[in-house]
Amino acid sequence: MNTAKIKIIITGGTIDDLNYENEKNAPVNHKSLIPDLLKQSRIIPEYDYEIIMQKDSRVVTDKDREVILDKCKKSKETKIIVTYGTYTMPGTAKYLGKANLNKTIVLFGAHIPANKEKSDALFNLGTAFVAVQLLPIGVYVLMNGKVFNWDNVKKDFPTGYFQEE
Repeated sequence: MNTAKIKIIITGGTIDDLNYENEKNAPVNHKSLIPDLLKQSRIIPEYDYEIIMQKDSRVVTDKDREVILDKCKKSKETKIIVTYGTYTMPGTAKYLGKANLNKTIVLFGAHIPANKEKSDALFNLGTAFVAVQLLPIGVYVLMNGKVFNWDNVKKDFPTGYFQEE
């Protein structure tokens, strides 16, 4: 089994309790929930994380996606997990997938924030760690126990679940 260090890129989204539709409603000095979630999950593989933004994915721009892509490109790690909001996760996965990096990148989030009762955040975090270690090179979306290729995923908004296109 590959025990290479895993890079976690934190971007915000529902998992981090960020839910707003425009920048003027964005919380100021929002503290990410992911570092505490990582401690709680008792992850064994070595990892490092970086908080690069705290945004609801509905307000993420192509400039923001370029920042995420740049972080992935410059990361010395070849196993990367990106926390991301579910609203635009498939679009960002496609943006990263088209770059054809020689790395395994898994995007995941949660439908219920990590600090709320009955959240799916901890489950999705754990499965993202397993997936990034086992999947071949490529970009994937992981939600609720299912892995999707970057070029074959969409969110079904009425149900809230992800599915193949």
